[in-house]
Amino acid sequence: MTNVGCWVARFGRRSFLLSTSAVVAFGAGMLANSSSTFAQESRSSDTTLPKVTIDAPTQTQTRRRRASTAAPRTVRSSRQVAASAPTPKHMPSVNSQDAKTGQSGYITQSITTATRTNTPLINVPQSVTVLTKEFIKDTAILSIGEATRYVPGVIYHQGEGHRDDLVIRGQRTNADFFTNGIRDDVQYFRDVYNLQRLEVLKGPNAMIFGRGGGGGVVNRVLKEADGTSVREFTVWGNSYPGARMTADIGQAINENWAARFNAMYENTSSYRDFVHLDRWAVNPTVTFAPNDTTTVKLSYEHLHDNRTVDRGVPSQIRPGNAFPRFPYDTSSSTFFGNPLLSYAIADVDIGMAIIEHDFENGFAVRNATQAANYNKFYQNVFPGGGANAGAVNLAGTSSNLSSYNNETDRSNLFNRTDVTYKFDAGLTRHTVLFGGELGRQSGLNYRQSGFFNGVDSTITVDPRNPVSYVPVTFRNNGTTDANNTYNLNLGAAFLQDQIEITRYLQLIAGVRFDHFDLSSRDRRTGVVLGRVDDLVSPRAGIVYKPIDNLSIYGSYSVSYLPSAGDQFSALSPGLVIAPPEKFVNTEIGVKYDIVPRLQFAAAVYDLDRTNQRIADPVNIGFFLLNGQTKTRGFEASLAGYITDAWQVTGGYSYTDARIANNLSATIVAGNRVGLVPYNTFSVWNKYQFDPMWAGGIGVIHYSNFFASSDNTVRLPEFTRVDAAVILTLNPTWRAQLNIENLFDQKYFSTADGNNNLMPGSPRVFRLQATARF
Repeated sequence: MTNVGCWVARFGRRSFLLSTSAVVAFGAGMLANSSSTFAQESRSSDTTLPKVTIDAPTQTQTRRRRASTAAPRTVRSSRQVAASAPTPKHMPSVNSQDAKTGQSGYITQSITTATRTNTPLINVPQSVTVLTKEFIKDTAILSIGEATRYVPGVIYHQGEGHRDDLVIRGQRTNADFFTNGIRDDVQYFRDVYNLQRLEVLKGPNAMIFGRGGGGGVVNRVLKEADGTSVREFTVWGNSYPGARMTADIGQAINENWAARFNAMYENTSSYRDFVHLDRWAVNPTVTFAPNDTTTVKLSYEHLHDNRTVDRGVPSQIRPGNAFPRFPYDTSSSTFFGNPLLSYAIADVDIGMAIIEHDFENGFAVRNATQAANYNKFYQNVFPGGGANAGAVNLAGTSSNLSSYNNETDRSNLFNRTDVTYKFDAGLTRHTVLFGGELGRQSGLNYRQSGFFNGVDSTITVDPRNPVSYVPVTFRNNGTTDANNTYNLNLGAAFLQDQIEITRYLQLIAGVRFDHFDLSSRDRRTGVVLGRVDDLVSPRAGIVYKPIDNLSIYGSYSVSYLPSAGDQFSALSPGLVIAPPEKFVNTEIGVKYDIVPRLQFAAAVYDLDRTNQRIADPVNIGFFLLNGQTKTRGFEASLAGYITDAWQVTGGYSYTDARIANNLSATIVAGNRVGLVPYNTFSVWNKYQFDPMWAGGIGVIHYSNFFASSDNTVRLPEFTRVDAAVILTLNPTWRAQLNIENLFDQKYFSTADGNNNLMPGSPRVFRLQATARF
């Protein structure tokens, strides 16, 4: 196999990189210790918890600043020359990312994503959770799925073991991912090495993001070249075993230019037998600020990800075929399938260019362009097929395996322009956003079914020894296997107004029009099918602030999902005439800054999903559209500094997601939506005992939940405890030990249907060392 053939080369490359990085990190640390300037700067940042002092400016403050005359650049230069000591060069129109949003430790005070204007979180009429880079570092989290366990209302879906996949407020998605506010919707695993923060915005909001996002969206904000001096190298190890290295290097080149480079390499095994991961990524960024009002940001990221596809273990039939069934009782390491034939390879290239200009008369414009190319192939042999769909029989002696592969390549090109205008209109103040978006997406969807020994679509294995090396032949079956190319052209226009009526009352209202033109060509027949959707998505919200640090809000929002689904990869005659699904969310919430650096938020909501398709029993291949899902829930979260030494992030959610109208013969009204526990609770605490030592403790609890919406397989509730010990030896060196599943509890963390159930990890140790200079 190709994977086996490349093992020697990978091992040599890995050994070289590990040894080189160790030498570089050690040498860099020695150089840093010899520099008193760097040491003083690092010591200050390491021993004192930062206080947030920068808030999103009010419009009055903005007008006052603009009314004053800015000093010319020549004057600034002469002042620097006259200074008694050298002054570091700063870019004229770029502040640090932390300063622009008030991000400090585990808290972020404002974001741009929710409204496309820099708005304090307390003024956003929507439930939002922000996970900062400091939280991700302290918890040693390496995936979006694990990170979102600390987000109320979000459940990590297995995603067939080869992609990010989430359930947000009872709505599953593998496409509602964004990078710096631009769609990043292909099925792959995103890394966290270059994250500034991870934003999860809950409830549909097509006014900002366009199609989809029925339960919410996830936005990655990447680290950018902001002029901040950073040189950080980290080497990881874990008890699987495995290794990981990251680098973050950036600085201002002069007063107009800044550069930054993030990189990652990881090669590690798993608690699951035969499961292995090999990935690397680079992300250079450059910022150019020719003057105080214009900024140009360029970014390019390449990610290569090669991993074993692992779809977990099956359920087992009970006496009398009783329901619910439960996971087959086996070791958490047991692998079902053929590890040599189960793998996923993704190569991702994303280039971005963002131009921002402030006209200093109330108008500002931001234009963002993204060009991305995704090459993705995955193949798996997994529990499935046969009379029991892969479930272990009552006697515990047999289970079935099935197999297929899929190539899903895609190219994306998006351009979005946001124009904001701030003005007073008598008694009210307005922040108007208007603009448009153009995009084109094209790709290939090619699936092949697997045939064991070239003949059988399934094979029987003994679940006590479920690894099979029977040869598998893959071929397109010419009917149900996809074999098509597609092209999507889209255009959008939007208008939004944030209105400050008084200091106590604010309104937000907006509407977006989307033109969605999809065509799909069957490569077997040459038949081209197409569908055009013109979608109008409104949004409205009200914010009442009886005091400055407390807001009470209400909101209403709508989103649509075109008939081709999240990935819009193929059309059929039935889908061509099916209208989009519709999501309507109403929400009431409260946000309270208990102290300036401690945020509490709570919300109740009602989310309806309608126009869900049901197979028409009379017209085969066509659909009835009376399927419906209703989700009602409550969420509460807390993030920030309880004291200067004690940080916390986490929350609680109660989610009642149910099938409101039958979706099939087995997914019927009253069923709970799959992978949605009634109750989830998670909290992470970090306490800084002294400048040298800090400790962390985290708790994650899920009540029981069903593997799918037919409610035939139930996963038991679980509580997992994680811990960390952090040692800051000196301004240069930092060491950290994380222990996942401290008490070694056996649990099932997620699933992809009734017979792809993922055991949670037993206790695992992760050790990392960081050099900063």
